[in-house]
Amino acid sequence: MPDSSALNILQETFGYDSFRDNQACIIEQLTIGHNSFVLMPTGGGKSLCYQIPALLRQGVGIVISPLISLMKDQVDALQANGVNAAYYNSSLASQEARQVLAKLHTHEIDLLYIAPERLMSDEFLNRLSDIDIALFAMDEAHCVSQWGHDFRPEYARLSKLREHFPHIPTIALTATADEQTRQDIIQVLGLEDAKQYISSFDRPNICYNVLEKNQPFKQLTSFLEKHPNESGIIYALSRKRVQQVSDKLQATGIKAAAYHAGLTAAERVHVQDAFLKDDIHIVVATVAFGMGIDKPNVRFVVHYDLPKNIEGYYQETGRAGRDNLPAEALLLSGTQDMVMARRLIEQSDHAQQKRIELHKLNAMIGFSEATSCRRRILLRYFAEDMQKDCGNCDICLNPPECFDATEDAQKALSCIYRLKQSFGMKYVIDVLRGVDNERIRSRHHDQLSTYGIGADYSEYIWSSIFRQLIHHGFLFQDIANYSVLKLTPSARPLLRGDQKIKLAKPRIRKKVKPESKRKTPNNQPYDKVLFEKLRELRKNIATELDVPPYIVFGDATLIHMAQLKPCNNEKMLEINGVGQIKLERFGDAFLDCLRS
Repeated sequence: MPDSSALNILQETFGYDSFRDNQACIIEQLTIGHNSFVLMPTGGGKSLCYQIPALLRQGVGIVISPLISLMKDQVDALQANGVNAAYYNSSLASQEARQVLAKLHTHEIDLLYIAPERLMSDEFLNRLSDIDIALFAMDEAHCVSQWGHDFRPEYARLSKLREHFPHIPTIALTATADEQTRQDIIQVLGLEDAKQYISSFDRPNICYNVLEKNQPFKQLTSFLEKHPNESGIIYALSRKRVQQVSDKLQATGIKAAAYHAGLTAAERVHVQDAFLKDDIHIVVATVAFGMGIDKPNVRFVVHYDLPKNIEGYYQETGRAGRDNLPAEALLLSGTQDMVMARRLIEQSDHAQQKRIELHKLNAMIGFSEATSCRRRILLRYFAEDMQKDCGNCDICLNPPECFDATEDAQKALSCIYRLKQSFGMKYVIDVLRGVDNERIRSRHHDQLSTYGIGADYSEYIWSSIFRQLIHHGFLFQDIANYSVLKLTPSARPLLRGDQKIKLAKPRIRKKVKPESKRKTPNNQPYDKVLFEKLRELRKNIATELDVPPYIVFGDATLIHMAQLKPCNNEKMLEINGVGQIKLERFGDAFLDCLRS
C-alpha cells in the first residue's frame, strides 16, 4: 500500500475515502521511481495514478496529452481541488505561454499538460534539462501503436523520450488496447521493464443495446424519450450526417448542437463549453468529440452509424456513466454501413494498415450481429473472460432462442484443426460448406474429411457459429497473422465430446426497449427533490465561476448528499468527492441548501 501521505492527498485534496482496484499499487510503484503500464477503463480513475505521485515526488509531473480540450478539462478540475496545474499548448496567447514557462522554471507547477509534438521539440527538451521532473505520464498511449484504433505518427516520437531522460519514472496509460496493441506500446515506448496493471474492462453500469437500422431517426427519438433533459452524445461517421441529425433534433425542441471538423475552432469550443456547462443536453458529433472529456454525467451514448472498430466503440461508449451511475449505449447497425466502411478501408494504399483495419471492422460487425451477451463479447475482445452473462444488455434482457450446437461446433473446430490453424474464417467456412473454387482445389483441401460436412448451413449461419465460438473463448483470431483462426486450450474437451455447448440461433433483431438498471452508487434511496435543488445550486455556482457544473461537484456527490443529508463540515467531509479545498469554497452554500 502507498504510504499515508498518498492516502491523505486522496482524501483531503480529491475527497475520496479509499483507492480503487490497482490504484494503490500503481501510485506506490510510480512514487518510488518504477515504470508502469496501465490499462484501465474510462472512468476507472487513471488520472489519480499519476497525479498523486506527481504531488508526492520532487519536481513537476509532465503529462503528455493528445487534445487541447482534454488538457483544459484536467487542469480546470485539478485547480478546483487546489492543485498547481497548467497546460502549455497553442491555445495560449504569447503572454500566457510565457507565464506558464516562468512558473515552470520557478517550481510553481506540480503538473504540466503538453502535446507530444511540443514536448519533443528540441527547444522544449533543452528547457527540461534544467528542471526537476517528477515523472512522465503518457495518456491515451494507444496512439503510439500502429495496431491501435487511433494511431498518430507524432506519438511515435515519444520513443526517444527514454533516451533523453532514462532515470525519470514513466507511466503509460490507456483505456483501450488489445493484446497486440499493448505489446506494441511497451516496445515503442521502451517500457519493457515496466510493471503491467491490467484492470477489468467491465463497465457494469452501462446497458449495451444494438438495433438493426430501420427508420433510424425515429429509432433515435424513441430512445431519447427515455432520457428527457439528460446529457448524451450521438456519434455519426460523416459531417453531413452529424449536421442533419442535429438540425432535426433542434426542430423537435431538443437542446442539441453539432460538432465536427467543418465548424470553426471558435464554434467547436462554444459547443463543447455549452455541453460541459449543461446549457445544451446533446452533442451530435463525429468521433473527434469527447476524447478525454471528464464530464461525468453523460447518461447515454448513441452510435447512429456502425463504428470502424471495437476499441473506438468501447472508448466512445465509455464516455457515458463515468460517475458509475446507470447509463445506456445504443448502436444502430445497418448493412449499408458495413459496405461503406469496407469500401473506405479498401481505398487505402497501406497494405499492412488496411489488413489491420479490416480485421477490426470484422470484429465490430461480429459484435453488432451477436446473439450472445454483448458484455462478454467486449471483454473477450480484450482477452478478459466473464464467467456468466451480464444481465444488462439487450441480448440478456431479451434472450434469443438457443440450440444444442455441440456437433456443429465440433465440425467447425475439427475443420480448423485439419487446416492446420492457418486460415481465416471465410476460407474455413468455404471448406465446411464444400465450395468448389480454385483456391481450395489447388491446396487439395477438397480432399479433407471436413470438406462439405457443413453444406446444410448458409455462410451467415456458420459465421454466427464461428463468432460465438470466438466470443466463448474456444477460438481466437490472430490479428498479427492475417486473422487466422486458432484453437484455444478450451476447445479440446469440446472436440473430444467431453463437453456440450448451446449457442444462440441467429435472428433479425427487432426493436427492444430494455430498462437499464437504475441504481445509485451504493443502491440506497435518496431524496430526489433535494437532489434537484442541489443540482440547481450547483448550476448557479458554476455559472458564476464560468466552469462546468461537475467541476463544483459531480452527480454522484450530490446523490450522496441527498442520501446522508450532512448538517455540518465534519459530516460534509464524509461525502465522496468533497475534499478540504471544495469544502472551504462551496461547503457553506450546500449546507444552507441541505438545512433548508
